[in-house]
Amino acid sequence: MARVSRQDPEQFSRQRAHPVDEVLPVGKLTLFGFQHVLAFYAGAVVVPIILGNALGLSREELVYLINADLLTCGVASIIQALGVWKIGARLPLVQGVTFTAVSPMIAIGLGAGGGTAGLLVVYGAVITAGIATFLFAPFFSKLVKYFPPIVIGTILTVIGLTLIPQGLTDAAGGAQLIGHPGYGDPKNLAYALGTLLFILVVVRFGKSYLSSLAVLLGLVAGTGVAWLLGDVDFGGVKNAAWFGVSTPFHYGMPKFELFPIIAMVVVMLITMVETTGDVYAIGEITGKKVDNATVANALRADGVATVLGGIFNSFPYVAFAENIGLVRMSKVMSRFVVVAAGGFMIVMGLLPKAGSVVAAIPHPVLGGAATAMFGMVAAVGIQILGKVDLREERNALILAVSLAAALLPGTVEPFFTRMPEDVRAVLNSGITLGSLTAVLLNLFFNVFTRRKTMEIDWDEIEGDEPAEAHEPFGAPAPADPYAPQAPHRPGPPHPPAPQHPHGGPDWGIPGH
Repeated sequence: MARVSRQDPEQFSRQRAHPVDEVLPVGKLTLFGFQHVLAFYAGAVVVPIILGNALGLSREELVYLINADLLTCGVASIIQALGVWKIGARLPLVQGVTFTAVSPMIAIGLGAGGGTAGLLVVYGAVITAGIATFLFAPFFSKLVKYFPPIVIGTILTVIGLTLIPQGLTDAAGGAQLIGHPGYGDPKNLAYALGTLLFILVVVRFGKSYLSSLAVLLGLVAGTGVAWLLGDVDFGGVKNAAWFGVSTPFHYGMPKFELFPIIAMVVVMLITMVETTGDVYAIGEITGKKVDNATVANALRADGVATVLGGIFNSFPYVAFAENIGLVRMSKVMSRFVVVAAGGFMIVMGLLPKAGSVVAAIPHPVLGGAATAMFGMVAAVGIQILGKVDLREERNALILAVSLAAALLPGTVEPFFTRMPEDVRAVLNSGITLGSLTAVLLNLFFNVFTRRKTMEIDWDEIEGDEPAEAHEPFGAPAPADPYAPQAPHRPGPPHPPAPQHPHGGPDWGIPGH
């Protein structure tokens, strides 16, 4: 009997659903979804906190921004994961406010006088940039050929490496303690290290189900220990309101000004590159094929979410890299888990008291978990780079110079101080600078010279990755039901055969 191709979608659907499309039992959806919320929460609230403090908002206005952000994050995540028409990648991608937009929004808000008056100009720029993102999405997706594995791998590595310091900052006590004696206190480091070690032990010795909940269990255990030692303050829970609704244009009608709009459109172009990398990363992790249509749908979801953000008093949105790392760690790939997480976010956005419970998690505990998840994002990038021939000088230079550029803003802070405010607002981000460098160097070395680049071999990824969907690290993967029956893995390793000039794309063979 002839073997049916493992890429036959009808045969695949008869055997089993793809792990991305699997609907888990309610109990698992609840636990795994809440784990995504905990992994996401610190990054979700830090942007409104930073922006609100920079613009001089009151405490009440700051709390309102946080609730509006959580509500919009939930709606945006459901749209991205569930999909509506051609909006949403239908992948386990959690949406959150992009860090790339923080500096530009502060510059725009302060330039408009700060306070709520500055927010109105910010929201006008955000809404316009979201519309532009939605309209440009199908055209941008056709540029995917200009993002070969060397670019995608570099961008993901840059994202992971530039986010790790944020996790380490939380591990030391949080950015709010910088300059105070409590920053870097050994007790903070002990909480962070204890949380990280707990996660590692659960992954190493726990069964598949417990391993997939390692981050959630680590956060609960770390918070429990801190509470027993008197280092968790639940006072904010008592003072928070039970119910609160974010209304459209709460601070007034947005103001649309040309230069802020231009700056925000540039920011969204950069986040489109980031989203493209995130979509390919989640495709690599889950074994789900990603094509131009998938990228376009993901970008449309970013655009819709960003417009909603401007209307409901929030900010630009992008897929959250820390949650991609969580998918990699937990190996729970169902997009419906993200839908459940979106539901939790909406509830937290409507119930400030519920959100206050999560907000009580100590920064060092969050930092211990975040460090592992951010590192996993970088690991996905390194995994992709491992399939690129870095012995080829041009590929090596793209990676080397991009990493150097990404480290520049965080290591040499005065570098951009003498540049114009608009330039500094866009480039004073390691993710932005590193990603732009990778894209431009690829254009210089490979595109303008019409030099052939490698593409992703989705046949290989789809055939190998999903089989490991629910196994903990170190566990043997079950056999691929669609693999050839003749044994081909045993035996000494051998180099891959060269690709035929007219054959399909291959990660491992450099093009010329």
